[in-house]
Amino acid sequence: MSDKKPLTERQEALINALMGEANGDFRAAMRIAGYSEHTTVKAAITPIRDHIVDAAQTMMAMNAPKAAASLAGVFYDPSALGARNIVAAAKEVLDRAGVVKREQLEVKGPEGGIFILPPKQET
Repeated sequence: MSDKKPLTERQEALINALMGEANGDFRAAMRIAGYSEHTTVKAAITPIRDHIVDAAQTMMAMNAPKAAASLAGVFYDPSALGARNIVAAAKEVLDRAGVVKREQLEVKGPEGGIFILPPKQET
């Protein structure tokens, strides 16, 4: 169960503007959402901080497929202009969206090995 307070219409408009038209600019988003010019950014943002973080995580998840497609594009054309920057940016987006590379540990030993266990303790 979430302990977040429900958003007012203006707060919802602020988050939508922040993630959309204002492109992350708090003051522009506040203007779009109808906040007064005298309202401080801190006063508007502090009560909805958790909602903003959730919206940012959603934005990363929404851009993960594009990042994956960009990586695939570099795979097919590694000499493309800016390929190194594309890989770095795509990696960051995918990492932040929770798509991480899998690490596997392979343990090899001599075939037919014997494990020596410590003596059994009596209780």
